[in-house]
Amino acid sequence: MVAGLARRFGDLGLAEDATAEAFVTAVERWPRDGVPPNPGAWLTTTATRKAIDRLRRESHRDAKHQAALMVRDGSPPEPMGPVEDDRLRLVFTCCHPALSMEARVALTLRMLGGLTVAEIAHAFLVPETTMAQRITRAKTKIRVAHIPYRVPSAADVRERLAGVLAVVYLIFNEGYLATAGDDPVRAELSDEAVRLGRLLHTLLPDEGEVTGLLALMLLIDARRTARVSRIGELVTLEDQDRSAWSRTLIAEGHLLVRERIAAVAAGEGGPGRYQLLAAINAVHTDAPSARDTDWSQIVALYDRLVGLDASPIVRLNRAIAVAEVDGPDVALAEVDRLGGALDGYHAYHAARADLLRRVGRSRDARAAYDRALQLAGNPAERAYLTRRRDQLVS
Repeated sequence: MVAGLARRFGDLGLAEDATAEAFVTAVERWPRDGVPPNPGAWLTTTATRKAIDRLRRESHRDAKHQAALMVRDGSPPEPMGPVEDDRLRLVFTCCHPALSMEARVALTLRMLGGLTVAEIAHAFLVPETTMAQRITRAKTKIRVAHIPYRVPSAADVRERLAGVLAVVYLIFNEGYLATAGDDPVRAELSDEAVRLGRLLHTLLPDEGEVTGLLALMLLIDARRTARVSRIGELVTLEDQDRSAWSRTLIAEGHLLVRERIAAVAAGEGGPGRYQLLAAINAVHTDAPSARDTDWSQIVALYDRLVGLDASPIVRLNRAIAVAEVDGPDVALAEVDRLGGALDGYHAYHAARADLLRRVGRSRDARAAYDRALQLAGNPAERAYLTRRRDQLVS
């Protein structure tokens, strides 16, 4: 039988293997199925089939090897540039300078930041339809102008840094106090923003605004566990249990702020927006209580910030600090001047309601609280605003 198979297939080794497999099959099957009428013919037929199957496998082996070699590219991998983290590299890639700063930030938040159009619109204080149109226009410009999505080089990193910092900060803001939904805090977003901030600081340790943003996020995130009460109500900075703050994050944030103060003193240039915001939060987290806060220093820092960024929100936050130094009447006058720009912003009406309450204008305060409640989507904020409104003296 072996000789016959060898003559047929031209390979004595193949014939021997096929015959051996046929005998193994016979040993397995004959006790169960019975011995066939012509055992020799059965063994020859089975061995022939085994040989044919082996020939087929052998004929495909070279093709499979060639396919494997095609899949296995021996060429060196394409360099990833200075940004090693996949998510951060994509953020740099999307923040293309051919788009306006607002468009690149909005598009990146939508594509990579995990934010909805409504959440992005809230961050920019514009209607959702307006933001949807801006994102659509940005995508169209990329397609029509054939803007390449390529791995950022070292030069790209510097050119696109401002947009990347804005993206990271807005992701953090949405996590630290969600625009809407059942959860007042989205810790996964804050955690991811801090992670990206740490990566940026490792990549650019001497870049002041990178250090400032990381310090800012750490000092704000240190207060996370004290910001929402057990009943799901927002706890303002004044009423937070400061013993619940993370001293580890605060110490790290303060160290970064001191590094930037020393760098500025050494002549590296004036502090930028994120550095000033970090310094403001350093003052807050350094005070043992709200009563001990150095509000004059905070107002002075806001004055410097207004010189860099005179946006309505910065001026609103400055006015809130002014109320602690010069009184609620002075602050209310400043806040009222911002009404045109911030009428659709719930925090503006909440701040104004509190100032009106403090000057004894309860009816106007109630109307302001009602307007804030109309605009607020965060459940913890809504619970806080409702309680404050209901506590007003009629």
